[in-house]
Amino acid sequence: MPKTLPAPASRPSRVGFLLIDGFALMSFASAVEPLRAANAIAGRTLYQWFHVSIDGRPIGASSGLSIQPDCAIDGAQEFDIVLVCAGGNPTKFSDRRTMSWLRAQARRGVAIGGISGGPYLLARAKVLDGYRCTIHWEHAPAFAEAFPHLDLTRNLFEIDRERLTCGGGVAGLDMMQALIRRDHGPELAAKVSDWFLQTNVRLGDSSQRPNARERGRLGHPALQAAIELMERRLREPASRTEIARAAGVSLRQLERLFTTHLKTTIERRYLMIRLQRARTLLRQTSLPVTQIGADCGFVSLAHFSRVYRQRFARTPSADRRL
Repeated sequence: MPKTLPAPASRPSRVGFLLIDGFALMSFASAVEPLRAANAIAGRTLYQWFHVSIDGRPIGASSGLSIQPDCAIDGAQEFDIVLVCAGGNPTKFSDRRTMSWLRAQARRGVAIGGISGGPYLLARAKVLDGYRCTIHWEHAPAFAEAFPHLDLTRNLFEIDRERLTCGGGVAGLDMMQALIRRDHGPELAAKVSDWFLQTNVRLGDSSQRPNARERGRLGHPALQAAIELMERRLREPASRTEIARAAGVSLRQLERLFTTHLKTTIERRYLMIRLQRARTLLRQTSLPVTQIGADCGFVSLAHFSRVYRQRFARTPSADRRL
């Protein structure tokens, strides 16, 4: 693996975890526990970590657990790496002090990372410009809409020079394995993997989610190809003929496959995919309702509102207020 972060010094690497209220405990634990294991296995302190909050007050995880910070951002110690852990809806976070602090860390040459929804905050702070990055698949549509200029991938994690981003969940374990391997060699990284019964360490370019067939147990490769095309073509929906062509079967055969395996029609499944994307954008962005409708392939606001209400029993505007 090429070197992408400054080589570790003789002293322990200092890692600051900036925890945002509502952060996912699993995502945080997956990132911090490998550091603890590396210290225990090595028999010496390779990493030191600190819990950082915005204002010095305890930070609440999404599970209800509260963590007492070691410091606030205005009194934070010097770090080699800062990792931002955020969950919930990161699009609603816009604290100016935090953004300024992250930019200051970047100017000092500190490696900056984001976990789960954390990359959204990094993008808003403008510290991801010019870097490859990833984010949890749930936040990816909103991220792409808000920051179209950034090089967003759907990979498990990305380490691009001094920027680390991770989809969250247990992917933090894989990303920190890559960091430990870079810092202290493959032997220690393998022992950390054994410690956590991690029989398969995934590489950064692994996909966050199974493909359409595996995710939905579609039962036929033509259905996988059809669903994947639908998920790509939202703003200008593909015709049934185009979908069948992409699936490599006749339209009549594709219709039978949808009825037999999915108990629905091509049109209904396509509509559901578009409505689900619209719902994500409504809840995670401030884009106008009309634009969201257009981006998801609805020809008018009236049509969008009508079918949305039929499916979710509320209007798009009402869903946005949740």
